[in-house]
Parts: sequence; C-alpha cells; structure tokens
Amino acid sequence: MNFQRQIKYYYLRFIRLRGDPHELALGMALGVFTGLMPIIPFQTVLAVTLAMLFKGSKITAAIGTWVSNPLNWYFLYYVSYKLGAFMLGLPERKKVFASITSVIDSCPDTMVILRKFLGAGGDFVAAILLGGFVLGIVFAPPIYFLFLKFFISVRTWRESRKERRNWRDPDF
Repeated sequence: MNFQRQIKYYYLRFIRLRGDPHELALGMALGVFTGLMPIIPFQTVLAVTLAMLFKGSKITAAIGTWVSNPLNWYFLYYVSYKLGAFMLGLPERKKVFASITSVIDSCPDTMVILRKFLGAGGDFVAAILLGGFVLGIVFAPPIYFLFLKFFISVRTWRESRKERRNWRDPDF
C-alpha cells in the first residue's frame, strides 16, 4: 500500500468515527493533554482512563496521544523541562537533558528511558512533569474546540449526504 493511499485510508477511518461530536472532541483533547506530558509508556492508558472518567471517546483519546511521537519527543521534552524549570526557579541542567536525549536515541526500551528520567533527580522530574502538565492545560481547550467544530461539520456533511441519497423525486 503506497503512502498516499494509507493516509487516505486513515483519514476516512477517522472521519467515520461514530459518536457525539462533544464526546469525540473531548477524547481528542484529553489525548492531546496526556500526549504533551512526558510519560511515554503511560500516555495512552491515562488518556483512555480520563476519557472514561469524563465520558469522552476512548478511541479519539488514544489517537490524541499521537501528538507526541519519535519525531517531536526532543522538542516536547525540552520545552516541558524549560517551562517547568522556569516555573520552579531551577537552574539550567543542559548536561542532564543531553544525557537523557542520548539514551532516547540509543535505546528504544521504554523502561531504560524511564529509569534514566527518574535517575536525573526529583527536581528534573518535577520540572518536566509540571511543564508537560502546563502545556497540556494550554493546548487541550483549543484542541477541543477545533475538533468539536470538525466533528460537527463531519456529522452535518454525513447527514446531508444521507438525505441526498434518500431523497426521491416525486415525478418518477
């Protein structure tokens, strides 16, 4: 399957998601919220749990966590750490952050990365978690409203298409 065809396939599957637009958008916002937190092995579990608690879509919550992926981990982690360190008034620790990114580069094992994070010290962990939490709080509401509008328009489009198919000309 070529790349464009795969993209179209996943796009079609995405717009065919069933559910109330509010639930779908809430799930997406909760997924993005947890996806911006540096808790890689637990993001999806937390997003789906939050979706169950707040009655959002579990599927879109899981999809929303994809906001963090191997292409942008460094950026998200760095911004999370910088923001959290600033808020906590911590000194800059570039060497610790560099050693963690080198572990992420060299070892795909999540538990090794997690041990490295926890070994960096409580200040580092607190800073990166606080920064990720703040980023999630900042970005989740706009994501909710953006996807609410998207899912409402998809539902409207689907209903109009269905009406056109079911419409019969009385002259026939």
